[in-house]
Amino acid sequence: MSLPAIHRVVTGHAEDGRAIVTSDGPLPTVVQIEAIPGTVFHEVWSTTESPVNVDNGADPTLGPLRLPPPPGGTRVRFVDIPPDTPELLAHGAARMKAAFSQIGDEQASTVQANSPHPLMHRTESVDYGVVISGELTLILDDSEVRLKPGSVVIQRGTNHAWANRSNQPCRMLFVLIDGTFAPALGRQIGYQKT
Repeated sequence: MSLPAIHRVVTGHAEDGRAIVTSDGPLPTVVQIEAIPGTVFHEVWSTTESPVNVDNGADPTLGPLRLPPPPGGTRVRFVDIPPDTPELLAHGAARMKAAFSQIGDEQASTVQANSPHPLMHRTESVDYGVVISGELTLILDDSEVRLKPGSVVIQRGTNHAWANRSNQPCRMLFVLIDGTFAPALGRQIGYQKT
């Protein structure tokens, strides 16, 4: 089952201040993750500061794919997550470096020999994840939660993975907000900002 393309409308301002449409069409940056076939990142928008400078600046989704939000900024994307395969479960950990390298954050992978899933990872951000279609299981260090369309996950820098145990792809919408681990938590989890 193929998921539909994302349609994006970007607004802006004419020289006289009137509201206008500056872009209306498909997303310019849609990336298939080579190490995990079927995983597709659909980059919608990002900001680099808060408060954000509201202007008619260039499209921030152009350029290399990056997993985390920009420092001090946000990132909005859809991610299509294919069903887990026996090959992924058996060899996924070995592919993690390549997968996270392609999305600009090799350090995000936290997988170890005793990890509950081969795609375990962590980012120093608060992420809002909304299941749009399909089903997914959120895997944490000590628990799992089944997610259906309309489920919302508030991911606060925790070690996690997304497992698709169904027979169809899942599409999630993510809004990532740059964060900083509290010093005590950062020491406890051994996280060092690179």
